[in-house]
Amino acid sequence: MKEELQELYKYRGLLYMITYRDIKVRYKQSIMGFMWAVLMPILIVMAGIVVRYAYALAANVPLKTPDIASVAVKSLPWAFLVSSIRFACLSLINNNNLVTKIYFPKEIFPIAAVMASLFDLFVASGALIIFLLIIQTGWSLYLIWTPVLLLTMVLLATGIGMIVSAASLFFRDVKFIVEVLLTFGIFFTPVFFDVSMFGDKGKWLLLNPMSPILDGFSACVAHHQSPNLPWFAYSFVFAMVALLGGYVFFKHLEPAFAESI
Repeated sequence: MKEELQELYKYRGLLYMITYRDIKVRYKQSIMGFMWAVLMPILIVMAGIVVRYAYALAANVPLKTPDIASVAVKSLPWAFLVSSIRFACLSLINNNNLVTKIYFPKEIFPIAAVMASLFDLFVASGALIIFLLIIQTGWSLYLIWTPVLLLTMVLLATGIGMIVSAASLFFRDVKFIVEVLLTFGIFFTPVFFDVSMFGDKGKWLLLNPMSPILDGFSACVAHHQSPNLPWFAYSFVFAMVALLGGYVFFKHLEPAFAESI
């Protein structure tokens, strides 16, 4: 594996080029251009605020600023995860000519898909910062946790992306299964709601490895608290296992890619 990782590093320039190409193609001939990277998270945030407002009315409790901020800071990471997995799943299929004709580490394709979605996240984060300033969320030293949470999320997305990209070459139904899971996954992930709303039963939601990450973003940005460290450790370990397992799975199937396209 050491030699394979060294080879991947050797082709880092190609990774940058494919990432840039994916970003450029995604918004080519688009009227709104990069504004799409902002629009979709905004729509998710608006939907989340409506859901939280409906919950506040039903529970007869006021909708507070941290509640709104919580929805906002969790919506962007969720949009990143969905975009990363969706584009990674089709990354090998959409680049079948390069996969079959040129030699280089093929894991570059799903990694580039994740990196392109990460670029979208950074673009949308600018709008998020402005929104948080408007609603006067404030800041604290707990913000230093955000890069760690972001790294964990990228590792998780990359691991899953490599798994689904390789599997989709051999089983074309995988892309449909992925779409269904991504569509309904938001109902089983604390994006529009908080884990604390479910009391002791909330721990079952935290078994979703993305849940502690989102809960961590909410804690350190909206509530100025430290993430739940035991559960965050669980997500980090899960992300590392997914990354290593996804890489091994991908490299194991790579010799048969050309025959399956």
